[in-house]
This record gives sequence, structure tokens and C-alpha cells, in this order.
Amino acid sequence: MSASQVPVEATRDRWPLVGAQDRPRWWRRLSAPSFALAAITIAILWVAIAGLLQQGHLETVLSAGRAELAAPLLVVLVVLTGICERIWPAEPRRLLARGHLQDASYLALHAIIVIPLMTLLSVGAAMLLGRYASWIELRSTQSWPGWLIIPLTVVAMDAANWLAHYADHRLGFLWRFHALHHSQEELSVLTSFRAHPLMHTTGFILAAVPVVVLMPTRAIAPVVITVYVCLGTLQHANLRWTFGPLGRVIVSPAYHRFHHAPDVQHHNLGVVLTIWDVLAGRARFPARSDATGRTGLDGRPVPVEQGNSPRPVLHLMAGQLIEPFQAQR
Repeated sequence: MSASQVPVEATRDRWPLVGAQDRPRWWRRLSAPSFALAAITIAILWVAIAGLLQQGHLETVLSAGRAELAAPLLVVLVVLTGICERIWPAEPRRLLARGHLQDASYLALHAIIVIPLMTLLSVGAAMLLGRYASWIELRSTQSWPGWLIIPLTVVAMDAANWLAHYADHRLGFLWRFHALHHSQEELSVLTSFRAHPLMHTTGFILAAVPVVVLMPTRAIAPVVITVYVCLGTLQHANLRWTFGPLGRVIVSPAYHRFHHAPDVQHHNLGVVLTIWDVLAGRARFPARSDATGRTGLDGRPVPVEQGNSPRPVLHLMAGQLIEPFQAQR
């Protein structure tokens, strides 16, 4: 039988036509869990904004959040650490490496959007816990001295942040957002700000719990939060610093660099303290003599600036932020 005599039906069976009707529906190209997390985030923000507007404290709280999360101490730390990276780099990089430029764009996003977002998430989570789970408040702690209750609360917050970080690596829909942070192949102090805004939702919900439990009627001094944020920022520095004996308790740049290696991301999950990794059997302490390993993600599942066809910074940033909302192929 010649090709012209093959029945049309047989041809369709062997070479199915690919038309518009065969393409996945638009909603099947979207990730439902990612949109669900976005909806939860919006709901918490709505609670915070509505409550603060009713109290007339919205601008006051946002200003306090900026003072804590963008304090001059943090700015000085970033600048001085950047200078140290030029003098004693763990991995030499040119000053205007694409990874640094991309992270600088996330620093701008952090200052404009993420700081208010984190502030409102913290307030909204605390409001919801106080409204629907007030039974968790320990009123007896009101009589405890500040030198005891404040450090205890910060340590408990760090445990909550460790748990959130663990969830980011264990739950697929959270990893979709966290992967952006791990995609950096040119680690620097600016990588601390390379994070999807929605990555902060679970962390601030969990971190609000110890505050509501231990300090329902008190506020943590802003300087305490600023110091905590500074310690969490320094760990991404492109430095070999191990902090010596202190590095057994405080997360150092060398300790955290292990966590950004492609093959050991389930180790060294500590945010500021290493004790939770030790208790979970996930601590891997470095030595200054250790070779500097590469960072990033194998296979580059997230668009990165080190690709063969680099896109403009903002164009790439938009693609990185949109990526978690697309269904995985």
C-alpha cells in the first residue's frame, strides 16, 4: 500500500496532530500549592493591616519594622563584610560579578517590599494567635526578669526559624520558593537578601508562636532583633570565617556555606544557632583548611544569571519570582 493509500485514521494514530485543543489548559500550567501559600500570606497581611488601621498604629508599626530590619548597624555590617570579601574571599570573584548584581537587585526588593511584608506577617500572625489561641499565652512569664525572658524568647524564635527552614527543604511546595535562595552560584553577603518574598510566610508564622507564648504583654527591644538579623546576614559572606570555638554555637559563614553546596542542603540548617542542627544530627562543622566547595543547584531548576544566555537583571528577577507559580514538568 502506498503512502497515499494509508487511511487517515491510521495516520492520526501514528502521528497525532498537536493543536490548540491538545495543549494543557492554562490552569494546569499553574502550581495550585504556590497560589494557596500566596492566598494565606494575603489573608495574614489583611488581618494585620485591618487591625493596625483600626488601632491607628499602621505607620508606627511599619516605621518600627524598618528601624529593626534596616537599621544602620545592618547597613554598616553589609558594607564592612563586602570589604572583607574583597580582601579575604573564600572564593575570588570580580567586584561586579553577575551574581552580586542580581543579589543587589534583591536587596532593593528587600528594602522596598520585603521589610514591610515581614513586619506585617509578624503582626498578623501574632494577632491571629492572640485571637484564636490565647490559651497558649503564659501569663506567669510577666514576672520574669527581662535578662531571662528576652534571651529565652530569642532562642525559642531561632528554634521556630530552624523548623521553618527544615520544612522549606522537606516540603515540595515550600522548596519551590526556597530554591531561589539556593540557586546562587556566587555566594556573598548580599545573598542573604536573595529570597522569594513568600518564603518568609511560614517562618514568621512559626516565630510568632514563642513570642505570643512567652511575651504576650511585652515587646522585644529593637536592638535585639537587629543583632539577630545581622547574625543571620553575616553567615552568607564569601569568607572562610569559622568563628573558632564560638562557631560551635553561632552559625559562621564557613558553616553555612556547607548548606549551600548542591549535595548537602539537608545539613547545617541553623539560622543563627547551631544547637538545633546538633540535636537533629545535621551539624557539619568546618575547618579553615577545608577546600571551598561550589554553591548552587545541580541542573539549574531555577533560572540563574550564570546561564549561557544571561538576561537583564530585572527580566531575570521577574522570571525567578514567577517560577514557583508554574507547574513542574
